[in-house]
Amino acid sequence: MLYEFKLPDLGEGITEGEVVSWKVKEGMSVEEHQVVMEVETDKAIVEVPSPKKGKVVRIGKAEGEVVKVGETLLVIEVEGVAMPAPVEKKAAEGEMARPLSYSVVGTMPEEEKALASPKARALARELKIDLFRVSGTGPGGIVTEDDVKGALKAQPPPVAEETAAEARKVAPNADKYGAVERIPIKGVRRSIARNLLASQRTAAFVTGMDEADVTELWDLRVRERRVAKERGIHLTFLPFFMKAVQHALSAHPAFNASVDEERNEIILKKYYNIGVAVMTPDGLMVSVVKNVEKKTILDLASELQELSKKARERKITLDELKGSSFTISNYGSFGAIYATPIINYPDLAILGTGKISDKPWVKGGSIVIRKILPLSLTFDHRVVDGADAAMFMSKIVKYLEDPARIFIESA
Repeated sequence: MLYEFKLPDLGEGITEGEVVSWKVKEGMSVEEHQVVMEVETDKAIVEVPSPKKGKVVRIGKAEGEVVKVGETLLVIEVEGVAMPAPVEKKAAEGEMARPLSYSVVGTMPEEEKALASPKARALARELKIDLFRVSGTGPGGIVTEDDVKGALKAQPPPVAEETAAEARKVAPNADKYGAVERIPIKGVRRSIARNLLASQRTAAFVTGMDEADVTELWDLRVRERRVAKERGIHLTFLPFFMKAVQHALSAHPAFNASVDEERNEIILKKYYNIGVAVMTPDGLMVSVVKNVEKKTILDLASELQELSKKARERKITLDELKGSSFTISNYGSFGAIYATPIINYPDLAILGTGKISDKPWVKGGSIVIRKILPLSLTFDHRVVDGADAAMFMSKIVKYLEDPARIFIESA
């Protein structure tokens, strides 16, 4: 029989991916659970195994193409298996016939399909809305037309190839002034665009700025770099920034939170998972260091080093890109001073750290040259006020200016 292998639900709310590479060709034999392809989903590359043993008859998507959950990846000829009899099901009056559902292991029973009214199901097909991701408000939890329309409003605007195609239809003469190059928005850039749009659409952004005298921290890092190097660790300022933020968050928990839009609730998180923006050849990724409060400076430095390496090599996993409660963007490593960083959705705040420079500074009534770190804090004004942000930033500054406090107050 011929078996259509469709892109399964990969979890984490992922609805599509880009085909990175095929590990098989048409005519090749494959074993069950053999990796047949790599798909890029939300900045991570996922290996996809075959659910069946057989021969590859047809490959449905070329490398570089975008495939949505439920679309055919390849067709496998499974030997020794009879073709199943067609399933007949009478549709209710006014209800359109529904296709079988697919998962990693093939078709799913009809009763496992999303519960929705005929009109809602037809509208969802028209609008390309996944009914499994729509909360039903009708009797018994059934999805109604209004539920589907509400899901459409909550869905981020498309930033895919279809958008570019529509733009070309609207403005066919856009190139009349000279030569241009068209670059498809896909891969990591596609994920970045989607996440940033989701963040800006849901938060009320405000950015506050401050400066910290990090001369003592600078000297501490210089002294301890040798110890770290002996352990194969490159000691940067980021672990110290993370620890300072963690202690400040414990005193100001509103910044370690997210918003449940549906229930209109603030979710205060009791863990400290710090996301760190990492620049890679393919774009910006935010790797997440879990449970910062339980780790030493050297632990954090080692983990950051490993995560950054995996991100640049595109070997980082989805779990290592998810679950942040606060984010740090160290654009100072690229020479920038101040910025207005965009919150890493669904976090409520992000700290930007600029380039450390020698500056004249008043200390003890005298003007001296000190190492000064510029700081930018973007926060969601729906949840926290400006006064709270000022106190939170001041707390971070105190830890950075007196790094001994970081160690004294650490578990």
